[in-house]
Formats: sequence, C-alpha cells, structure tokens
Amino acid sequence: MVDIKKFTDVDLYGLLGVETTATSIEIRKAYRKKALDCHPDKNPDNPKAAELFHELAKALEILSDESARAAYDKVLNARKAAELRNRQLDSKRKKLKADLEERERAANAEANRKKSYSTEAKSPEDELKEEIERLRKEGSRLLEEEQELLRQQIHQTLQNSTVWDSSKHRIKIKWHAAKGDPTNGGYNEEVLRKFLQKFGDIEAIVVSTKKLGSAIIEYKTREASEMAIAYEKGNPENPLKLEWIGEPPRDSKSATQTSQNVTEKDFEDLVLRQMRQAEERKKLIEQMMKEDQEEEECL
Repeated sequence: MVDIKKFTDVDLYGLLGVETTATSIEIRKAYRKKALDCHPDKNPDNPKAAELFHELAKALEILSDESARAAYDKVLNARKAAELRNRQLDSKRKKLKADLEERERAANAEANRKKSYSTEAKSPEDELKEEIERLRKEGSRLLEEEQELLRQQIHQTLQNSTVWDSSKHRIKIKWHAAKGDPTNGGYNEEVLRKFLQKFGDIEAIVVSTKKLGSAIIEYKTREASEMAIAYEKGNPENPLKLEWIGEPPRDSKSATQTSQNVTEKDFEDLVLRQMRQAEERKKLIEQMMKEDQEEEECL
C-alpha cells in the first residue's frame, strides 16, 4: 500500500534542494550530493540517515519520471493553493472550512466504496498514488544506476582508507643543491608543494635541514603517489627525482583480494573507473605541467 499522505506532505524539491523548474540533470546532481552524505554504509549507526537516504531515493524516483513528476506537481500546486486560501481565512472561517472538507472527504470515501467504477475525474492525490504504485512495480532504472554509482564510490572511499597507509609508502625527493647554497637549489616546502599538490591531497612534506637537495613526501592516496612519481619533474633547470623509499606498494589487486568488504565485481568496477579517472587526470596534469613550464620560462 502506498503511503500517499507522506508524499503530499513533503516538498520533494526542497528535500533535494532544487527549484521546481530544475532539469533532470540538476535533480540527479543534487541527489548524488545529498545521498552520498547520508548513505547507510557511511552512517551504519544512524537510523535517521537511512530514513533520509530512502526519502531522497523516492524523490529522485518520482521527479525523474516525467509522468510521476507531473502528477506530483499537481498535488504540490493544489496544496500551495490551499495553503494560500487558508492564510486568507480567519480562525473561525478556517474551522468551518475544515469541518466542511472533513464531511466532504467522508462522503466521498463512502461513495467510492459503494461504486465499483467512477466516471468522475481523478483527484491529484489519486493520480500521484497510481504513478508511485507504477514506479514501485516497474522499478526505476535511473535510481538503480545512481545507487550503484554511490555504492561504488563508497566502497572506493572505504577501500582507500583501509588499504593505503601513507606512512608505509613514503616518497623520496632529490634535486641538485650545492654545498652551502642558501636557496637549497631553488626548492623549499612551499615550492615543492606547488609542484606536487596537483596530483592529490598531501599528508606531509618534510624538507631535510641537514642534507640539501632532499625531502620526503606522503600522499593520502596510492593513485596520487604513483602519478607524482611517474610525471613530476619539477623545475626543468633543476629537475626533481621521485622514488619510493623501500619497496613499491604491492599490486592493488592482491591488496584488494584481502579485503572481505569488497567483492570481485566491486573490484572490477572499481578498476575500470580508476582507469578512466587516471586517464582524465593524466591529461589534466600534462596540461598543468605545460602551463607551469611556460610560466617558468616567462620569469
């Protein structure tokens, strides 16, 4: 049985934080942002988060279906019109109106029970109820796709935080610096951070005060670490050399297989997604490096 009252009492547009004129793309974008924050996997001990996640899913399901959205808009507009009328009535007239409407609802309900078919036009609430019931029976492919993307993103976040330990995968940075050079070959923490932060979030950078031309960096993710080692050269006039301290990290597939929280299908989906992200980031990094080099040449 569909709880139609719940959906007539809730502003689904307000729940998602969009205007009533929002496009389907804007609605999906708003859903992703809010659903990611209250996803049950990220809030296992918060029943209110799970309830909100369910409400967001229903909002997306209704507002992304053209027919269901039109039916919901009728209910929403009728409710707003009724609220406007109510504000224009004084308290006494409100009570009289409420009593009258209650009697009309009771009479209509009794009449509907006695009639097997009705030639009267359907109310906005009835239309919305039918649309929601249809969506429940058919299932929403869009909702399934969005929740699958959310699930993958949550798993990726949990996997990165579980598998990657930056303290065990530090990177050594070297460059040329003459003995006694007060500029340390033109590099300090600020300069290094400018070159290296484009690959991802940095956990820490430590520039050696005893040995010139030497520093250590820790990235918060494996991907950022590997990209920095592969692509960063620093100032062309005094290039940087980045390498792992000790053995490179193990193959990500082996590490993933040790996690009981990630299935084989999750891993395959994650790898494909990371490959696409890595290719996009590679192009971005190459463009940024080119701009950095052009900037250095102009100085």
